[in-house]
Amino acid sequence: MVEGKDATHLLDVPGCFCPVPVVEAKQALSNMEVGSVLQVLASDPETLHDIPLMIGRTPHELLSVQSNQGEYTFLIEVKRNA
Repeated sequence: MVEGKDATHLLDVPGCFCPVPVVEAKQALSNMEVGSVLQVLASDPETLHDIPLMIGRTPHELLSVQSNQGEYTFLIEVKRNA
């Protein structure tokens, strides 16, 4: 994972549980331009498994994952439209 890029888009889904964060992230990524960076804020611990798994099935790159007191932040760079 690579850090140092700033988010260009925000998906704020705390309080939402699987599969909502993954579905919303996938939808957001499909509408973004190549090179854009999506920051996903979530509170469901399942996202720590589900979002990296979903990104692994796309051309996009997971730049970072952070966990802080039950909140999870993912930075995802759009590589090409999937």
